[in-house]
Amino acid sequence: MINVMERFLESEISSQKLYEDIYSFITSFHIRSGEFEANYYIIKKMDQINFFIYAENIFPDDHHREIPYSTSIYSNHLIKAINEYAQLQGFTVMDYADH
Repeated sequence: MINVMERFLESEISSQKLYEDIYSFITSFHIRSGEFEANYYIIKKMDQINFFIYAENIFPDDHHREIPYSTSIYSNHLIKAINEYAQLQGFTVMDYADH
């Protein structure tokens, strides 16, 4: 079985800037719902608590898209995962209180 979170973290928490942008999207109270398009993965914010993370493949020949795998996650688990991974990468970890 594909570990979507592990692949997501490896692909998307790849720079301080991208980490901060993703963190801000997740924690923002001004964004009630929406999508964050990262390098390969899409983070779909359903509300302040519920998120979907999925890979998206778009085929230019016929413009169809495929979502080969996805996962759902609560915001507190997502924040914890990206913060832990960012710390392992040596990034400056953001604190929810600072946001």
